[in-house]
Amino acid sequence: MEQSTRFGAFLDPVADKLMVTTALVLLVEDYNTIWLTLPALFMIGRELVISALREWMAEIGKRGAVAVSWIGKYKTAAQMVAIIGLIWKQGDWMVYAAYALLYVAAFLTFWSMICYIKAAWKDLIAG
Repeated sequence: MEQSTRFGAFLDPVADKLMVTTALVLLVEDYNTIWLTLPALFMIGRELVISALREWMAEIGKRGAVAVSWIGKYKTAAQMVAIIGLIWKQGDWMVYAAYALLYVAAFLTFWSMICYIKAAWKDLIAG
């Protein structure tokens, strides 16, 4: 129907982050292993840092400098597929594949965070 609203544009990324964060927290509790806890903490922490960075950049009129990139889109896709695999647990192979994909997502999470911080660096250090 190609409809959009300002409220929808605001709520969409918030809802995505809330769903991913909730799923990661519940998976950490279910699996109870450091191998899931570390990438989950890193991913949640990155979301908080980048959300704050985007808010601050918008405040100084430079939100476009930290717009969503292709890295972030691939990171989100890898996260979602990994979360599905970790929830579904069809077999050991699926869990191992999901773990591998979760670590790919963690790498992309780190890479995208570096790219966003690099894009905003001059504004961050400006006095």
